[in-house]
Amino acid sequence: MDVVKYSTMAVLDLLDSFASTDPVPGGGSASALAGAVATSLLLMVAGMTRTKTGAPEETSDLAEASSRLRPVRDRLAELIDADSDAYRAVVAALKLPKVTDDEKSARRAAIQAATKQATDVPLETMRLCGRALQDAAIVERCGNANAASDVSVAKELLAAGLRGARFNVEINLGSLIDARYVADVRAEVAGLIGPT
Repeated sequence: MDVVKYSTMAVLDLLDSFASTDPVPGGGSASALAGAVATSLLLMVAGMTRTKTGAPEETSDLAEASSRLRPVRDRLAELIDADSDAYRAVVAALKLPKVTDDEKSARRAAIQAATKQATDVPLETMRLCGRALQDAAIVERCGNANAASDVSVAKELLAAGLRGARFNVEINLGSLIDARYVADVRAEVAGLIGPT
């Protein structure tokens, strides 16, 4: 069976996929999508020929921000699919046989590995949304003032993507037995979210 690529769907088809009763794509994919849309908005503003004051430094700063934002946008688009794939891997691990002790042990290990992956994907979404938010400050400072609302929308979507991905990270951490991994991820999440 071919795996659906949500990142290459037409918008209405993607929205229908989110609306379906299938568990994928779900919240993690939606968080990555929010980040990818937001980053695209920042790229649009950063690419405008007119900057805030017309100063050459603004053009240079915006070009540098664009060069950092494009790979972030592209990776966030990939994470729309990666999140769904990670969920499918957890479901597959849960369906492994559990009759013999060896099967039970193998199943537990597979569930733990798949759950770690299902945690790592939204954690990466958080990192990328956080990184894009840093460049959003540059785009806001240097970009065309007429596009200020686009930058504001991008910042809100990035914040939503970051917070949304956090929910997926947190729910998966509760199923993991690797205490060191859990502690490291919780510490990184706290740093990415910042003071509340």
